[in-house]
Amino acid sequence: MIKGEFAVPSLDALADEVAAVLAGRRDPGVVPFERVLNAVVSHDFRDRDALAAALGSVPREFKVKPHAQVRCIAGVVGAAVGPVRAEEPWENTRAGWLELCQHVALDYVAGARADEVAARLRAGDPVPFLLSVPSRPTGAVEPYELVERLAEYERLGVRPGPADLGQALLRCGGRVDPEAVRAADGLGLAEGPRVAAWLRQGGLPRPTWWREREAGEAERPSRRRGARIGRRILVGHEAIEGRGAFPRQFWSLFRVFEPAISCPHWSLPDYRDAHTVATLPWHPEIAAARLLTGVASAADQDGCGSPAFLEALARADGPAGPAVHLAVAYGLAAVPEPEREAAGRALVVLASRGRLDGELLGRELTELVGLGTLRVPLLTESLRAAVGVPEGAGAVWAVLATALPGLLARTRPQVHGALLAVAADSARLSGARGELPEVTALAQRPGSSQLLRQARRLRDALAGV
Repeated sequence: MIKGEFAVPSLDALADEVAAVLAGRRDPGVVPFERVLNAVVSHDFRDRDALAAALGSVPREFKVKPHAQVRCIAGVVGAAVGPVRAEEPWENTRAGWLELCQHVALDYVAGARADEVAARLRAGDPVPFLLSVPSRPTGAVEPYELVERLAEYERLGVRPGPADLGQALLRCGGRVDPEAVRAADGLGLAEGPRVAAWLRQGGLPRPTWWREREAGEAERPSRRRGARIGRRILVGHEAIEGRGAFPRQFWSLFRVFEPAISCPHWSLPDYRDAHTVATLPWHPEIAAARLLTGVASAADQDGCGSPAFLEALARADGPAGPAVHLAVAYGLAAVPEPEREAAGRALVVLASRGRLDGELLGRELTELVGLGTLRVPLLTESLRAAVGVPEGAGAVWAVLATALPGLLARTRPQVHGALLAVAADSARLSGARGELPEVTALAQRPGSSQLLRQARRLRDALAGV
């Protein structure tokens, strides 16, 4: 039923993978994490005693605080190898749950599923596999595969878990599959009509977005902390319909999101990773918008970077809008080098998949530089690196064609020479043609400075000389 890289491994292979993840020898990326989680559930359904024997000796103690997904695997393994407590109903998982922060709404979804999985294991109410196992590394679930899994649940007389089904539905999206809708209509499960209606509408509705600039003027760099406190641009969205059919822990995702709200969570890097994007792969905008403040902190303060998050946003299945482009903009001028490198890769991936809006990203970069939030030397360094990879030159020029006039007007002349050199390289390598009046005027000035030489190189490249 579950195939490819998410297929259930043998017990010995599962024990080795669990031990490697819990010991920190293997990164719990989306594919290994989802495979392990589903494999524990599947082997528990087949033979709980054999699973307990295979995993019982795997250490589950940590010297340092582990990654959230490592903690999740440790908890699920503990529930699988422990005694069955059938008197504890798993349906009341997180009965006293309290929403604390809308920034981590997608973490609430993932947490609800993990809690439900562990509760079912403890209660001795096994399932043959998880409905929400991805079909792709992005986290997306193919609609027809979900219907096939539900049909197998129906055949075996297994009840779908509300959080597992909810996560599976959030992972379905894109173009409507009429065959999958018809198959869902034919399910005998009580959840059949809801699944069919969800697939018929193409998954979670896309919310209405708005763009919001922080109030006030940019402040000078802090001498005490060496931080730049600029004015950020953030993104919010209106409420999304349909929350009532989902568990209570999912509801924060459906609420109006106001980007200026503050909380203690936004700077924590645990929430900014590929798993967050994989929770809602057809809506990278929602993940980007809710965690944009943390991404920005790596550019205008001394915050932690989120390289895996930026790349996952670029590789997601859904469209890239203002929040995703702003995340890439902050990343391109972030202080941590790994963040800048990841943002450059994200830029190229967006372009290669036809999801890059060069004009949008160019405008955002220009405004953020003008607000004092981004530094041009760091931005130039990131773009120079991106030019050197396949398809990178075209992506960089798509951005600079819009951004360059504004950057030349709003920044110090000392940084223009390096920026124009990157622009000239990207235009030449991508075969761009046209004219930028600001560059032409600069190129016509007398002199032989680097600034003027690079302006002439760019002018000539755009003229095909």
